[in-house]
Amino acid sequence: MLEFSVKSGAPEKQRTACLIVGVFESRRLTPAAETIDQASDGFLTSVTRRGDMDGEIGDTLLLHGVPNIQADRVLLVGLGKERELDTRGLVKATRAAVEALHHRGTSECVSHLTEIDIRGCSLEQVLRQSIVSIEDSLYRFDELKTDKELGPRRPLRKVTFILSNRKDLMDAERHVREATAISNGVRIAKNLANRPGNHLTPTTMADYARKMTETHVNLQVEVLDQSRMEALGMNALLAVAKGSSEPPKMIVMEHMGADADTPPIVLVGKGVTFDSGGISLKPGPDMDQMKFDMGGAAATIGVMSAVAEMQLPINVVALVPTVENMPDGNALKPGDVIRSMSGQTIEVLNTDAEGRLILCDALTYAGRYKPQAVIDLATLTGACIVALGRVPSAVLSNRDTLAAELIQAGEKANDRVWQLPIWDEYQDQLKSNFADMANIGGREGGTITAAAFLSRFTREYDWAHLDIAGTAWKVGDAKGATGRPVALLAEFLMKRAEQASAS
Repeated sequence: MLEFSVKSGAPEKQRTACLIVGVFESRRLTPAAETIDQASDGFLTSVTRRGDMDGEIGDTLLLHGVPNIQADRVLLVGLGKERELDTRGLVKATRAAVEALHHRGTSECVSHLTEIDIRGCSLEQVLRQSIVSIEDSLYRFDELKTDKELGPRRPLRKVTFILSNRKDLMDAERHVREATAISNGVRIAKNLANRPGNHLTPTTMADYARKMTETHVNLQVEVLDQSRMEALGMNALLAVAKGSSEPPKMIVMEHMGADADTPPIVLVGKGVTFDSGGISLKPGPDMDQMKFDMGGAAATIGVMSAVAEMQLPINVVALVPTVENMPDGNALKPGDVIRSMSGQTIEVLNTDAEGRLILCDALTYAGRYKPQAVIDLATLTGACIVALGRVPSAVLSNRDTLAAELIQAGEKANDRVWQLPIWDEYQDQLKSNFADMANIGGREGGTITAAAFLSRFTREYDWAHLDIAGTAWKVGDAKGATGRPVALLAEFLMKRAEQASAS
């Protein structure tokens, strides 16, 4: 694991294996780079004049033998146009620099990029996004490989960020601790989601959650088994699990950092550890990716790890309904009508629309907490990928103010969401001749009608739905879990905790 730290100091006096400084387009040096240039009698200027570094964002150039400084080497990193540099650009440059050093076998480095002043961007934001993105770029999942991937002989172990103002040191150290907790939560989410269905089942996921209490003493975990859920009337959730030999679980995680009578924020994560589609069987190609259908559950568990590690003074409850969706003689069938925990009946027109069935019972259960707000996160609809691609997650909510909070948190965390409408007119698509509602609303507006379905179980509280079908994992050569939206929700909860403390 990487170690991150902060300090202040002059660039030419840093004793390190490598010093990172920036270059804007048109070969304009950052203040730290200018200091190095002056100390080295114009060494950097001579390099940029030769055209070896033009400042394009993310480009890197490693320099040896820079005279009159303490660092062994200097890495120049391009920052693009100075007027256009924002947090995302700075983080992209930092990530590129650290990746370059990691693959060159540099064990530690000092970065002066955090000294660059970006209008409207706080040091907190720069440090948090930098650390999370660096950890993301160096993450590898090889725990199931016989021959582990051989990385560099001396991989990067330590990154130190330089501050322009020594007075910021105490706050910056706190920001580093917070960012590390979020990165740990992202890693947990990735590790869980990357595990295949034969290694991660509802039972093993529940065991993992229980084990977290050993390292987070302020975290309590309870697991509801099938008999408990039957007693509660969670028939929609249980119906999805009928075709699998793996028993369903409902994982309940509680972090109580505030007074016991303070209403909690409840997170609900969809945990389908493998989704075959059931009787409405999915096509064979790419079905292996359906191990990622518990991405919402993985992210929820990751968020709870971050919250517990930061010991946020806020009450947060996580509900993780987890099942396998498989076809056999007992499986749920198209045309079946089931009665949910809420008492509402559902006609199942497609057994591959199973996520909303397990979520609806969990959302009903969430009402027991009389929550401040409930946020569910789910790899729910392929329609979301069609609508928004793989850049933002979708957010739909019965409270625009709650959606706005999540959008703002996503911007700050660089884990963006985009709001879609959830108007009453969409409810007409869920009409059924045989039950209170159907579980699908047709091809049109599939992401919205899925949320409209869930909204029928959330009328008693403020609620937002995050559809992460396009963002929970990557495809192609980079196939694997992303850990989103852990950073977004951690940012949201930190802001809620800050507001609670202020009041």
